[in-house]
Amino acid sequence: MKQKKLQLSVLLLGLGLAAQAQQVVTATGGDASGSGGTVAYSVGQVVYATNTANSISVAQGVQQPYEISIVTGIEDHPLGLGLLVYPNPTADYLILDVGDLELLNLEFQLFDIDGKLIVDQKIANTNETIPMENLPGAVYFLKVLKSNTALKTFKIIKV
Repeated sequence: MKQKKLQLSVLLLGLGLAAQAQQVVTATGGDASGSGGTVAYSVGQVVYATNTANSISVAQGVQQPYEISIVTGIEDHPLGLGLLVYPNPTADYLILDVGDLELLNLEFQLFDIDGKLIVDQKIANTNETIPMENLPGAVYFLKVLKSNTALKTFKIIKV
């Protein structure tokens, strides 16, 4: 009799644990492992919770806020609002339109994605044409400066 009660208790406990399981439709998922352990993950999970202990924080779930930003350390100056660059994406050339800004001490710098300076040139016209045909397809940054002060930085896509 005692054995039947134990079996019934184990069965009910098992059913109780199974009833607590969640079912969710996810976009994808998988397992990741490394020297520190193994983690199972899923993409598309709506509910998440964060567990914290000592200096370690683990967030369960996927839909958590994130921000994509360009880390250049350059802030745009309010005078840069009148600056335009087109066409973007580009294949052959880029036109930098400085609007009604005074051309004295105005220059542009073109950087590749690694931060390597490719072109550093004074701006001579209000519509400066920048040749891009000899550059490989990639992402570039065009920084416009006035007296060594950054006015605006553009993200340029070269196809």
